[in-house]
Formats: sequence, C-alpha cells, structure tokens
Amino acid sequence: MSGRPSGLNKKLQLILNSMAKNKNDLMDKIVALCKRRGFVFPNSEIYGGLASAYDYGPLGVELKNNIKKSWWKYFIQDREDMTGIDGGIILSPKVWEASGHVANFTDPLVECKKCHQRFRPDKLDNATKCPNCGGQFTAEKRFSGLFKTTIGAVEEEGLTVYLRPETAQAIFADYKNVLNSTNKKIPFGIGQIGKAFRNEITTGNFIFRTFEFEQMEIEYFISPFSAWNNIFEEWLQSMYGFMAEIGLDKKKMFNHEIPAEERAFYSKRTIDLEYDFPFGQDELWAIAYRTDYDLSRHQGYSGENLEYFSEEEGRKYLAHVIEPTFGVDRTVLAVLGEAYQEEKLAGGETRVVLKFKPALAPYKAAVFPLLKNKPDLVKKAREIYEKLKNNFYVFFDDRGNIGKRYRYQDEIGTPYCITVDFDTLEKGTVTVRDRDSMEQTRVSEKDLVDYLRKNLEK
Repeated sequence: MSGRPSGLNKKLQLILNSMAKNKNDLMDKIVALCKRRGFVFPNSEIYGGLASAYDYGPLGVELKNNIKKSWWKYFIQDREDMTGIDGGIILSPKVWEASGHVANFTDPLVECKKCHQRFRPDKLDNATKCPNCGGQFTAEKRFSGLFKTTIGAVEEEGLTVYLRPETAQAIFADYKNVLNSTNKKIPFGIGQIGKAFRNEITTGNFIFRTFEFEQMEIEYFISPFSAWNNIFEEWLQSMYGFMAEIGLDKKKMFNHEIPAEERAFYSKRTIDLEYDFPFGQDELWAIAYRTDYDLSRHQGYSGENLEYFSEEEGRKYLAHVIEPTFGVDRTVLAVLGEAYQEEKLAGGETRVVLKFKPALAPYKAAVFPLLKNKPDLVKKAREIYEKLKNNFYVFFDDRGNIGKRYRYQDEIGTPYCITVDFDTLEKGTVTVRDRDSMEQTRVSEKDLVDYLRKNLEK
C-alpha cells in the first residue's frame, strides 16, 4: 500500500490548513484592533515592551470591569449561599509553605546561555539549540514559579515574601473569619477577584498566558458526607450559565476531564473547560474537587482549629471544597473573539463590528450631532448626552462625517448610536441606530432613557 496521501486526505489537509490560517488571521486582526482602538496595549512599549505583559487601555478596562461585574452579580450577589472577600496580594510566607507552593511550585527548565530565555524541555521537540537565538542550553534545572520580594528597608534583613500565584489561599486563610462574621452555614462559598503572578516559562498568545493575570475564583465549602458529585455538577452547569450570560457560544466549549494520573494529588475530580479561541482550543476555566486538603494543611501549619460544627449533622468536620475558577484575561480574549465579526455591505465595503452583549460593551450608546458646524444641533446633542450620562456610560462624538462615526462605534462595540438632527429641534425625536441590525428608529427624546434601558437588557 502506498504511503502517499490519498486525494481525500489531501483535500482534508487543505481544509485544515485553511482553517488554521483563518484562525491565525483572526487572531492578528483582534490584536491589531485591540491596540488601534484602545482595548489592550503592549506593556512599556516606549521602552521596547516587556514580553508577555500587557496593559488594558480606556476601552479594555471598561470591558474587563464589565465582565467582572457580571461575574460578581451572577455568582456572588444573586446567590444566598455566597459571599465575597478581597484578600491581599502579599500574604504571610507561611501560607505558601502550608499550601505546598514553596516546595512544589517548580518546573524543570533549560536556559539559553546566550539570550537567557528559559524553556520547558518537553516543549522543545528535541531541539538542541535555542529557537530564539540559536544559543546552547544549560543543563536542566528546576525553577520556582513564585515571584519573590522583600518586606523591609534592608534587603538582607527583610522578610522574604511572595506575590500570590493564585487567589484561593487568601480565601482559606480568611475562612474562619468569614464564618465568625457572617451567618453563613455549610454549604456556602467565598468568591474573590484579583491579581495573581506566576513566573511562567510558557507565555504567549496575546493575553491568554502572561506573568501577571487576574482570576475570578470561588471556594465552595461542603460537608465531607454530602453527595459532592451532585454539587460539582450543579456548579459546572452554573459555569455554563455564566457563559451564556456573557455571550460565549456553548458549541465552542469542551469539557476536558483530567485523568487521575494527571490531576493534582489532592483532587478527586478536575474538569478543564476548554474554549475554541481564535488561536485554537485551550483551557478557559476549570472546576476541581479539592477535598479537605487546603483547610487541613492550614490547620496543621497554623495551629488554628478550622473545624466546622454542623448543628444539623451533630458533628464536627473539616469542610471539603469545590473550586470553580475563571481567568479574567482569558475570558476577555474569548469575549473579543466571539464578538469580532466582518460583514460585507452593499457596495463591497466590509464592516468590522464587535457584537458584545450590551452589558459588556464599554459604551452603551454614542450621541452625535448630525452636523458639527451647526451650533443648535451641537448644543442639543450635548444636552441629551449629559442626561444620558446619569444612567449609562455614553460617548459624545462629533468627529468626521456620520458614516465614519458609525464605523468607529461598530469597531468598539457600542450597541446604539443616537443622532441629533433638525427633526430633534422641531419634533423632539432622535434617530437611534442599532449596532447589530443597523436599523434606525425614531425615538422621542423624553422616552430615550427607557428605550435604551429596555433594549440594553436583552
């Protein structure tokens, strides 16, 4: 039998190659749009940049904050069995000793002797030279993923501490305080949103994997005698519910059940929720059943009794934990990839539009005077803009012609554009243009707030 590919296999390979090229093209377009329109900038760009580090620009910080607000409302504020904290980035180093990070948070790496870039050997495909500069590698060593710093004016005499590599441990450290200061009873959860830092060796794919990132994390405390699998499944479904809440396509999400030999030793079950990003399928969120590992470690290291007395069960126990975890930056990237669309218009023009869910859009509406050289129109547009500002985050735009304003607002994902024209002065109505359908509707100025509020809730 010939080893050459059949005609069918060649066609399949061509299709796969084309799909990969389209994905790469889409990723490049999203990265370019993010910089051009102020969503994401390269970190320290005026100094040549810092690898795998990014800053969120004026629109990016709004999108990111809106995602976090949606998450907080969905998982914390709308549930009676949840509460939240905001733990410190720098914790006692004993926290990380207890959690096992100091001893175990390491990777086997080789370092290029010339450019000093580090690589995981299993990612080099047996390469013997640095793919960055062609230099030779050092022998394999183990490098810590923790970022160290020092508390104290004199480094030699200061206390060595770490920038937290995850937000979870602050929740465990505050677990007893939360119980003592609230009326929560098990089962209940504690959520937190915050920065984490990992001295990652494998970074890249834009904001997907960086040294500094943000997490939205939940530790849900349950009885060790409960039907944990049922609670696990309920949380998994809640995560899919949030996915719909922020406009991600369920068909692009895949459950990757982590086999026992690949799970953390304390986990009885872990699922990575992988998403079809513009660059390919990879982990977006995750959920794990961590048993009582964390509380038992902290109880042992701190000497504090962290047992819970259940009046219903009439016994004490260390709570077990189910942990749903969400990467904020990865969620931003998924939302951008989902929202990005190119549409062919009459006349051959291509419209680039970000079709965000309205709750996530940086601006909810933009207000235009039809003509910038007509003082009455500009004054009226300003009046409407000032009124809307009391209810929504809106944008005033009188640059260029009306068509260019529409294209700009489409590219940044603004759901509605409101044009003040001569009929506004005579009849008290404005033109409201819908981002997705591009349909225009005349709306009374006095009804404008209610109109927007109703349609932004869709």
